Amino acid sequence: MTGDPLRVAIACQGGGSHTAFTAGVLSRLLSGDELNGCEVVGLSGTSGGAMCALLAWSALRDGDRRRARVLLDGFWADNSVSSLLDAAVNAGVIGTSTLQSLGLAPVASPYHIPVDGLRQLRDLLVRWVDFDRIDVDAAGDYPLLLVGAVDVLSGQFRVFHSRRDRITADMILASAAIPTLFRTVHTDGGSFWDGLFSQNPPVRELLDSRPDELWVIQINPTARAAEPRSVLDIADRRNELSGNLSLYQELHVIELIDRLLADGLLIGDKYKQVVVRVLEFSRPRSSQLWGPASKLDRDAGFIRSLIAQGAHQAEEFLTVRTFEDAWRRGDLEDVLQLLAPDLELTSTTPFGVREPVRGQQAHEAIRQLWHEVRMDLTHKQLTREQAVWMVRLVDAASGDRGRVQAKFEDGRVVSIQLGPAPP
Repeated sequence: MTGDPLRVAIACQGGGSHTAFTAGVLSRLLSGDELNGCEVVGLSGTSGGAMCALLAWSALRDGDRRRARVLLDGFWADNSVSSLLDAAVNAGVIGTSTLQSLGLAPVASPYHIPVDGLRQLRDLLVRWVDFDRIDVDAAGDYPLLLVGAVDVLSGQFRVFHSRRDRITADMILASAAIPTLFRTVHTDGGSFWDGLFSQNPPVRELLDSRPDELWVIQINPTARAAEPRSVLDIADRRNELSGNLSLYQELHVIELIDRLLADGLLIGDKYKQVVVRVLEFSRPRSSQLWGPASKLDRDAGFIRSLIAQGAHQAEEFLTVRTFEDAWRRGDLEDVLQLLAPDLELTSTTPFGVREPVRGQQAHEAIRQLWHEVRMDLTHKQLTREQAVWMVRLVDAASGDRGRVQAKFEDGRVVSIQLGPAPP
């Protein structure tokens, strides 16, 4: 053991007001003692995720990562509805957007709307970040910051890079310039629209910070339980899937490189294995009723609930890491201590089919599995309502892979499901 800190990069997906969830995640991660053995070497973001990444990065640049909570909470409080007039405007925006998704209202050009929403966002950003103190960090003295946008004229993806560019408020606004809401942002010689059309969020360039682990805060859910049938549900799911396209392409490349390295098929100093961890937002049912328009909702209670949800999920994520670390280092007693007394365990092939067992029987089954199963970190680890890992059976002759799903409550594992890996 060298005692070197674990190098962590954090990527923040965009998603409008839903990225208040990201603020809660970052606040909890950066303010906790659990990160004392880690070094945050880079952050990236798009749209609302870029704003959250910027605020966290600002605290890290000042050498006070715990201050990120103050900046994030203050920014989102200021961005929330705070007056009757503001509440009326917020309701009008959500209602109009919903009607547009249903095809019941025309879409107006932001150039025909007298209100300049970007000016209000700019005022909000400069209130919480002193951009005059930010210079190009060519020497790499601070963590890397990447902000995604797209040049609407050239069609070129653009990543504003803190080691090449002097990060400005306009660059953050460029990443958030949804063309149906805001006018094009002209900055750094380009004409920019929202980064959702490019990299959401930038991941490839984030590997320049040489992280050991990549933590992705994902706003758009990967899967849905039911088939979208209504016009609003179809528009909502289309929005989610389009927001995930670039992210999962880039994560697939990282996983492929990880597997090639693990199998000894890729050698050299140019590549290193990067463990990918995804914290995926689980949308409240109330937000699903409005479809994609809920990403425009600035209701103060809604924003506070998303921040609280993010903080809670970050807490579970840290517990998941503790459980995984104990399993990986072979500390059986620490693994067993993290199991709830009434743990429920179910399993199918390749682990052996068995009826669900609880309590002490489940603990004994885990004791046996501990000798048979090794976590496969060449596949991303997902934390949502449950944590999901890909695993390999130690029996080299079988070469079987499987999937473990674990649900955590109050710092303990309350249920584990073992089954086959997806094809």
